Amino acid sequence: MKERIVHALLGELKDHLPPEAIEKAVEIPPSDDLGDYAFPCFSLSKLLRKNPAQIAAELKEKIEQSGELGKNGVRTETAGGYLNFFVDKRLLAESTLKLAASDNFGTGSVNQRIVVEFASPNTNKPLHLGHLRNMSIGDSIARILSFCGCEVFRTSINNDRGVHICKSMLAYKNCGDGATPESAGIKSDHFVGNFYVMFNDRAADDSPWNDDAQKMLVDWENGDLETLELWKKMNTWALDGFRETYRLFGVSFDKEYYESDIYKDGKEIVLDGLGKNIFCKREDGAIFVDLEKEKLGTKVLLRPDGTSVYIVQDLYLALLKDKEFSYNRSFYVVGNEQDHHFAQLIAIFKKLGYDVAEKMKHLSYGMVELPEGKMKSREGTVVDADDLINETKNLAKQEVITRYELSDEQAEDRSLKIALAAIKYQLLKIDITKNMVFDPKVAISFEGDTGPYLLYSYARASSIIRKAGDKQHTPTVIPEKLENAEIRLIKKIAFFPSAIGYAYDRLSPSVVASYAFDLAQIFNEFYHAHQVIGSGGDVENFRVGLVSGFRQTVGKCLTLLGIEAIEEM
Repeated sequence: MKERIVHALLGELKDHLPPEAIEKAVEIPPSDDLGDYAFPCFSLSKLLRKNPAQIAAELKEKIEQSGELGKNGVRTETAGGYLNFFVDKRLLAESTLKLAASDNFGTGSVNQRIVVEFASPNTNKPLHLGHLRNMSIGDSIARILSFCGCEVFRTSINNDRGVHICKSMLAYKNCGDGATPESAGIKSDHFVGNFYVMFNDRAADDSPWNDDAQKMLVDWENGDLETLELWKKMNTWALDGFRETYRLFGVSFDKEYYESDIYKDGKEIVLDGLGKNIFCKREDGAIFVDLEKEKLGTKVLLRPDGTSVYIVQDLYLALLKDKEFSYNRSFYVVGNEQDHHFAQLIAIFKKLGYDVAEKMKHLSYGMVELPEGKMKSREGTVVDADDLINETKNLAKQEVITRYELSDEQAEDRSLKIALAAIKYQLLKIDITKNMVFDPKVAISFEGDTGPYLLYSYARASSIIRKAGDKQHTPTVIPEKLENAEIRLIKKIAFFPSAIGYAYDRLSPSVVASYAFDLAQIFNEFYHAHQVIGSGGDVENFRVGLVSGFRQTVGKCLTLLGIEAIEEM
């Protein structure tokens, strides 16, 4: 129905607004008394030099004269500067449930190649709560882009070199006594991270440790065999641990890059820029770029000793990914503490004249904290991702074994799925640009705006479908009279493609999360107000179809959020 309304508006406004602007402008009014859809005319006032109310009245007259919407059971009314559309509810129900039954419901055909870079950890410590927000955002955005028709490539850069890596290595060299993760009975990336914390504890009292870490980095860059052997061993431990967490959390990558493989390659880009007088050389030999006009200061690219800083690796990696994937867009899911870094990176590419500057976007997200406050990895106060998942799973298990009779194996499996849903939803429901506080006890609640509530709603719908047996899931007959709760649910399901369109435009998983929660609430209001199984005849057949339409739609939302739906709670 919305498509028909947009088409009718386009017929009258094609000389003034593009189709996508009209589609975005059509909204659902806050009250049913104001119609099922509304088109605000205020933005046209300056363009047409008319009062918005006059524009709405003229649009109403022209659309009614064409007769297309009238044939499809849509009538129009004006209210101030709005043109409101009232849809025949039975026709809306029929078309919506037919569409919702399709696997393609809500999908798009954007047809772009997009790279999404996320996770990108340092190999001196395990993944932590901040990484879980990063991974939830990156994975969900990749899913939304793919759902809308894009060919998506997930990538990650492992930051596996530098003095921070040498800090863990030095602590192990001095105090490890040949221990291994297996001999210590500790997950391998946690084992490495313990030595990073140890370094910072010791370095505070023993300043030579800092000097020794810097010397170890020089030895590493000079190819010292003993240093490289230790680096490979600890790097493998860290990466093996990361991949175990990735599997547990349900994320994967099409390609992983390693800073150690590419950190030198960006130098050629810098030297080329110096030769073209785009970059400058200081008296001490350092090469820098002047970004004062861009209000981004200056940035050293090569130090006086010729070694490169981190941004030089990013210069090369952006071009490498463009070569390998021929992308239309490249998104970087990185915390907002790196806003300045990415602003400088894009500005440098613009100075160099590379077209990747126009294709790159930093998806900056806010920091995540605990109720107790900020986390500090150097002090060992960071909540490790694995520990948080296990803690949340144990909280979920307490709820599961209280509510349901399950075997130990079933309880363990279901608790993990509920825990992951709780974590991902809590991390995604907040707009990514905002800082947030994560509280596992709040996230795991089976009531309210939580992941478990969505799973519970999906499982309830699945139970109804199972009880319905072989009843028709796409109703062939719509009852003459539809109840208000049924109409609200139909309208919310019908809004699904628009919600996904907004999420795509804004690159915002929180839009999907908000829509899914509203949808689940409306479904549960319908369920409590009206009997489904046993209501009899066409009414029962219709309500089973309505439940099926809800289940299909909320299931798609869960998938877009990276949450695995479960058939039973």
